[in-house]
Amino acid sequence: MQIISKFILGTVLGWKLENDFPKDIHKYVVIAAPHTSWVDFPIAVLSRLSSGVMIHFIGKSSLFKWPFGYFFKLLGGTPVDRTKSHNLVDAVIEIFNTKKEFRLGLSPEGTRKKVDKWKTGFYYIAKGANVPIVMATLDFENKKVKISKPYYTTDNKEKDFELYHHFFKDVKGKNPELS
Repeated sequence: MQIISKFILGTVLGWKLENDFPKDIHKYVVIAAPHTSWVDFPIAVLSRLSSGVMIHFIGKSSLFKWPFGYFFKLLGGTPVDRTKSHNLVDAVIEIFNTKKEFRLGLSPEGTRKKVDKWKTGFYYIAKGANVPIVMATLDFENKKVKISKPYYTTDNKEKDFELYHHFFKDVKGKNPELS
């Protein structure tokens, strides 16, 4: 699957992977941005398949029922039960704590629309699960997925977010006006 994905991503679509997802770290949060189109999902899936590293995503439990449940799990989906008494951040931290290997991909914007401020859930998930954050661009202008080295959160949230925003500075999404 890795060879086919590399061929499709690189040769057919003309995208490049700059760096690779860490293989020696078994738990981390990947933030991929900018998220401006449905096309981001297949590019992200091809990128992680090309790298040979499973990056999971989360979805509401109802998505994982028949007939599509098997397909979503095959793609790396993990169901989250939001009917329990704890919030989504706590539910995801619980997933990290119960799995030997779990790499979670999220969009810090939380939507495909233009936002002035990112959601902070990814940050609190990483902090609560004591795992690093890996940043990955979806740079449609240069057809490049740039992947950062793992970064552990500090006690200075403002400084951490400055680093995240700097990494994604000037990256154009599929719909640049939403970047």
